Amino acid sequence: MNTRKIINEDNINQLLEEAKKASKDKVETIINKAKDCFGLTFKEAAVLLQIEDEEVLNSMFETAKYIKEKIYGNRIVVFAPLYTSNECTNNCLYCGFRAANKELHRKTLNRDEVIDEAKAIENQGHKRILLVCGEDEKKTDAEHIVDSVKAIYDNTDIRRINVNSAPMTVEDFKKLKKVGIGTYQIFQETYHRDTYKVMHPIGSKSNYDWRLTALDRAFEAGIDDLGIGVLLGLYDYKFDVLATLIHSNYLDNQYNVGPHTISIPRLRPALNSAIKEVPYPVSDKDLRKIVAVYRLAVPYTGIILSTRESAKLRDELLELGVSQISAGSKTSPGGYEEDDREATQFETNDERSVDQMLRVVAKQGHLPSFCTACYRANRTGKAFMELAKDAHIHEFCHPNAILTFKEYLLDYATAETKEDGEKLLEREINKIDDKKIKEETVERLKKIEDGERDLYF
Repeated sequence: MNTRKIINEDNINQLLEEAKKASKDKVETIINKAKDCFGLTFKEAAVLLQIEDEEVLNSMFETAKYIKEKIYGNRIVVFAPLYTSNECTNNCLYCGFRAANKELHRKTLNRDEVIDEAKAIENQGHKRILLVCGEDEKKTDAEHIVDSVKAIYDNTDIRRINVNSAPMTVEDFKKLKKVGIGTYQIFQETYHRDTYKVMHPIGSKSNYDWRLTALDRAFEAGIDDLGIGVLLGLYDYKFDVLATLIHSNYLDNQYNVGPHTISIPRLRPALNSAIKEVPYPVSDKDLRKIVAVYRLAVPYTGIILSTRESAKLRDELLELGVSQISAGSKTSPGGYEEDDREATQFETNDERSVDQMLRVVAKQGHLPSFCTACYRANRTGKAFMELAKDAHIHEFCHPNAILTFKEYLLDYATAETKEDGEKLLEREINKIDDKKIKEETVERLKKIEDGERDLYF
């Protein structure tokens, strides 16, 4: 496979340079076109990435909000990461886990510790986990991940585990598929080859092509639900965002399945990081633009926002097209049981509890969702893409979000959150247009109040 044909740097640079010449009328035409929810061309996305005019940016932000609500409604999916290990043989310059960091408290969780962490996350109210680990083949190989996933499924009420891990062979990906993971997530970090080489000097991660083609091997192994992203700040965000869209389009053309999610992490301080200043700073204004461009260009994808960002900015970005957030996160192995700041991958910024976060989400008029139904109802891959691209996924996800949020309110919510949440649910039930689904949702809510759990469409 010629990966330089997938990510053609000269073409990306040319598109961005030509985009600078676009007139205001041209930009407005592109934004209006995006309202059809069929996405944008690379050329059009490049034009939007060059926007600096506040009036035009605000127009794009309004369009992003419109598209998000048309495709996904007002739902915000909530999850938490579970780090099983911070042992790593790579030396990524920006990461606290890098091999050269001798001050990091290294640890790989055993089976019982993984279960304890999952239970701690479950006790926050979560139902889905993103399992993350350092890249050490002797400590965190496919068997480690499979054993961890199986232990969580067998001993907790966590209903879906997504995985962020090192690239694997097809045979190892098949093991992840067999154990029942949800989304397989991998970040290229930066698509700019020279920068990638500098940032990843040693270890298996230094192989750009092996990482770029990981999703191809995952598809070959039968995993059809995938997440991508870059670490914003390593290189010019305009280049990396456009490259992410190109990679997304490649996957869609090759497999008829684009990325289920695109993540938008910004570079954050890390213990003994080799980078003292962000090489290519990404401002809050830039991040708002990035969210909007992704939403307009690939309307079907979920946009993930982590606790790297401040509480204030996270609250703002919920209005611009973000559809998934982490909450109550810890970025060290064992962090939910014992928060060791000397074992973290990077510093988090939003320290609010899950309950505090959900109260804000609800007060903003969004519907928190702990739903994991699509993974278990075989609405993944092509099936999910067809529903999302035609704006029909909302028909399943909206009632499922209502049911899972009801569970949270009954089992975990504080009195204040419960009061606000019940008012929100009443409004959301009345939004269901299909009479039969509405009646069934109300009936299932009664069953949940009577003690039943995990009901879904």
